[in-house]
Amino acid sequence: MSTSILGNRVLRREDPAFLRGEATFIDNLALPDGAWVSFARSSMAHARLTSVDVSAVHDLPGVLGVFTGADIDLGPVPVDLPMLTAPMPRPYLATDVVRYVGEPIIAIVTETRAQGEDAVEAVVVDYDPLPVVVDPHEALRGDILLFPDAGTNVCFSWTGHSDDLFDGCDIVVRAKINNQKVAPCPMEGRVAASRWEPDGRLTHWQAGQGAHPIRDRLATIYGLDPSQIRCISPDVGGGFGAKAFAYPEDTVLPWLAKRVGRAVRYSDNRSEGMLGLGHGRGQEQFVEIGGTSDGRVLAYRMTVVQDTGAYPRMAAFLPFMTKMMLTGTYDIARAEFSGSSVVTNTVPMVAYRGAGRPEAAAGIERAMDLFAAEAGLDPIAVRRMNLVGADRFPFRTPTGTTYDSGRYEFGLDAALAAAGLDELRAEQAARRVAGDRIQLGIGISVYVEITAGSGGGEFGSVEVLPSGRVQVLTGTSPYGQGHHTAWAMLVAERLGVPMEDIDVIHGDTDIVPAGSVTGGSRSLQLGGTNVWQAAGAVVDRARDLAARLLEADPADIVFADGAAHVAGTPSIARTWAELATASLDVDGAALSGLGEFSQVGGTFPSGAHVAVVEVDMETGKVVLRRIVAADDAGTILNPMLVEGQVHGGLAQGIAQALFEEVVYDADGNPLTTNFADYAFISAAELPSFETVHVETPSPRNELGAKGIGESGSIGATPAVQSAVVDALSHLGVRHIDLPCTPQRVWTAIQTA
Repeated sequence: MSTSILGNRVLRREDPAFLRGEATFIDNLALPDGAWVSFARSSMAHARLTSVDVSAVHDLPGVLGVFTGADIDLGPVPVDLPMLTAPMPRPYLATDVVRYVGEPIIAIVTETRAQGEDAVEAVVVDYDPLPVVVDPHEALRGDILLFPDAGTNVCFSWTGHSDDLFDGCDIVVRAKINNQKVAPCPMEGRVAASRWEPDGRLTHWQAGQGAHPIRDRLATIYGLDPSQIRCISPDVGGGFGAKAFAYPEDTVLPWLAKRVGRAVRYSDNRSEGMLGLGHGRGQEQFVEIGGTSDGRVLAYRMTVVQDTGAYPRMAAFLPFMTKMMLTGTYDIARAEFSGSSVVTNTVPMVAYRGAGRPEAAAGIERAMDLFAAEAGLDPIAVRRMNLVGADRFPFRTPTGTTYDSGRYEFGLDAALAAAGLDELRAEQAARRVAGDRIQLGIGISVYVEITAGSGGGEFGSVEVLPSGRVQVLTGTSPYGQGHHTAWAMLVAERLGVPMEDIDVIHGDTDIVPAGSVTGGSRSLQLGGTNVWQAAGAVVDRARDLAARLLEADPADIVFADGAAHVAGTPSIARTWAELATASLDVDGAALSGLGEFSQVGGTFPSGAHVAVVEVDMETGKVVLRRIVAADDAGTILNPMLVEGQVHGGLAQGIAQALFEEVVYDADGNPLTTNFADYAFISAAELPSFETVHVETPSPRNELGAKGIGESGSIGATPAVQSAVVDALSHLGVRHIDLPCTPQRVWTAIQTA
């Protein structure tokens, strides 16, 4: 009798190919007769283009074509979301005005990549400088306009303010909080290629988070039916939201390929990626929190200015996600949100791991700490008093979000128990009494987020081939999550076949009929549920086939060890290969099934993180000693995959708390364009992670699953920031802006 593999630690099937260098990345793709595309980019943040001289480029070795914005007859770049309709059009190549350092001006097609780099150096651009705005608050004032025709720098806004929100509050605390800009820095940068086939079809390769949305975008741009385009998104080296949508450099490739009559590809280097691959976060928050002197929070308000960079992209809409998760895990009766998204002379901003939800968690967690400090109360006790009770679900927040399920206090207790809070507090007290140079800080965060926020479905089908192998088609497009392992586990569980007999296919619009953007931690609950249902449909159909072949009642058919037999007589069985062949012979149809699940609403993972830091009081240096993460992602399919996602998220969340920050000077010049300038975390700065699994199944899908991909990056940042502040709290320090660099920490110590 087969035993269940669900919930077990199953090794990732994807890893051997990556480790042996056998994965399929676009940069390594063999493109016969393929050429390279390079871009000459703006060196100024805001200026009129008075002249662009490419005369020296045409005669350079290997140059196949040189193209300016005036040559591109495609119209403006389509917006990421239909609601972003402000008159702020983006060209594929800048024509009259450049709006950020790194904006493409010239596209050059060459035989080799090295020739392209040389050709870019030969372009001469003359600029007429315009006033620059990089601070979002200055952009909100509108003294300097990036798009004068629009008459404003605001591209999206939310309103909500009442004068009596804090009536009845004994204590009201107000603070400005910076959720700084960060760069996504995936291992693989932007990579894409295009080729027009002899039959007139377009084949486009994209290192992205979903092949079908890219195909549909190209169809819109080039006036083609989607069936005329094949889009392939093979193995992808990380995305983190930044590859969810296409970039002008990607979508102009088909145009360039047609002009030079060759396949073309584009691949950026790290510095180009820092100047072009969309940045994330970038929220300035003004928080107000009020309540009673015994610690009960009654009201909370956040006002946001969201930096969207030079052109409105996904980031312009992300404060909506912050509003959805405004009050976090807390039962706060009154809450309000208002904000504006503004354009600035910086890299256009996109979604980044968590996309609006980490910003909400950072805001409310910092506010809870500040409120507790003002009331003279233990921040953990204040949190516990205000948590939504486990008996309150489904729970509707004052901003209209309805949480599906959760055990917030249980998660907090689990994290504190694993961390050994009493021992940590005793050690902290001893160091303070002794006046140690190295002080200890303990930080707590309790978070909840929304995953698969818009609900809906995702394509999933399962087919048993006459060879006996099982083919799974999925609309999800993995870039590190382990979908091939997870989907194979689901199918193996239902069909009773070995995982090595299951092939998972994704990321090819000619093979997979439909698919969406893979993001927002939606894959298991939507794509996985449909694969699960599709496998169930195969079993139902196979049961009837087996019953006919074995002359038995369908109810008596059992599937185990790769075959179907009548209960009690396993010696007489029909293999899956025999059943698949019989399906073709008897019914004239493949032995296949299709998932038809569509989820109503999102799910709400939650958790509690405890961070322990050591702070050098003489230098301000922070060392993270421990981090304990208790995360609730609903029913767990594979703990190993969960821990992989949590570990990656923790690293990114910790990096935002301590190191990472995209910095511009007043003239819009980026000061962090490579890993020498941009403080990028490594294993040397991280302790071994301590994880605790909490399982509160979601009632919104058959698997009981919630997302896990963003949890680490949501809970870790406020926990670490809180720990740094806690280490200095005996000096009267209540807040330090992110990232908590040695300079900022040292300054806080000196000021205190």
